[in-house]
Amino acid sequence: MDLTLNNAVLNVQLSGIRRFTFLVRDTPGAVAMTIGEPDQNTPLAVKEAAKAALDANDTHYPPGNGYPYMLEAISRYEEKAHALRYSPEEIILTIGATEGLFISLSTVLNPGDEVIIPTPAFSLYESITQLCRGVPVALPTENNRFQIDPEQLKAAITPKTKAIVLTSPNNPTGCIYTKETLDAIHGILQDKPIFVICDDVYRTLIYTEGYHSFSEYQDMRDRIIIIQSFSKPYAMTGWRLGYCMADAPVRDRMQIFHQYSVVSAPAFVQPACVEALDTDTAPVVELFRKRRDYVFKRLTDMGLEVQEPEGAFYMFINIKKYGMDSLSFCEKMLKEGLVGVIPGVYFGTEGYMRLSYCYSDEDLKEGLDRIERFLKTL
Repeated sequence: MDLTLNNAVLNVQLSGIRRFTFLVRDTPGAVAMTIGEPDQNTPLAVKEAAKAALDANDTHYPPGNGYPYMLEAISRYEEKAHALRYSPEEIILTIGATEGLFISLSTVLNPGDEVIIPTPAFSLYESITQLCRGVPVALPTENNRFQIDPEQLKAAITPKTKAIVLTSPNNPTGCIYTKETLDAIHGILQDKPIFVICDDVYRTLIYTEGYHSFSEYQDMRDRIIIIQSFSKPYAMTGWRLGYCMADAPVRDRMQIFHQYSVVSAPAFVQPACVEALDTDTAPVVELFRKRRDYVFKRLTDMGLEVQEPEGAFYMFINIKKYGMDSLSFCEKMLKEGLVGVIPGVYFGTEGYMRLSYCYSDEDLKEGLDRIERFLKTL
């Protein structure tokens, strides 16, 4: 019997980021600075809201896209916080931002369609594109201070281009697209049939004034899909909750993939999500700002080249001067220095490593001390 599997599944590998993280965890005595997961716990009020929902037996099937009160809360929050006007009928509560990305690309892509992915980038974009039988097209930004070069963007667009993914603040660099960059992208795309996937999951965690998202260009509303998550700002990574917003005709088709893949987000977590949206994230932002300042100074004092992040909680560190590819460098530093970070190759950009600073102050100091000692051996 000749059994065959879906070629899209056969051609996609498991996450290198997770694989390397497991390697770090399995190394006795190693300090991990790998995963983008806040070290705080979910706020008490958020947990209490979920407990109250369980006590009230809110354990039955909810509406597929989310309870009306949940979608209304997201709609109000986005208008108040970000001046984005999406009605409850244009929102889907998803199983994390990952599902939002999956149903977005599943909805817009036909086999062979191309998706432009500015790199360095979270590897999920490439993998989901391939699983949807699309073609990922890398758009390097490392030589332009991680901003998108308009001429390079124009050159990357072909008749098969169907979408572009914009992540700002960025994972792994922590950089934010400037208004000049966004205006240039808008000028290029405004009259083209290309969807813009705005992965804005880090937009709450910014350390600069004047932040802008491409989602603001509402003259392209029919082609913009916005992805959000509860994971990062509210320390809810394990809850696996997010949402997406899109123009009604597009959202109407996205819910098809949502319905037939997960049916709905769990009922009893939805009151907790409403509570989270009312949570003040300013203390968390300030905490990460202080950690960013500390880590950035330590790294630059070591003689490492790194661009100061304006958001999120990552440092993308240039290691080209050491003459090793990023995987070899990070494996050597793990083995000899007992400290783990993620090789830049897993973000589509060689010669760098990503350090996450969403760990405790004590862990950050110990990890950085170990990096400094290791570098002195090279």
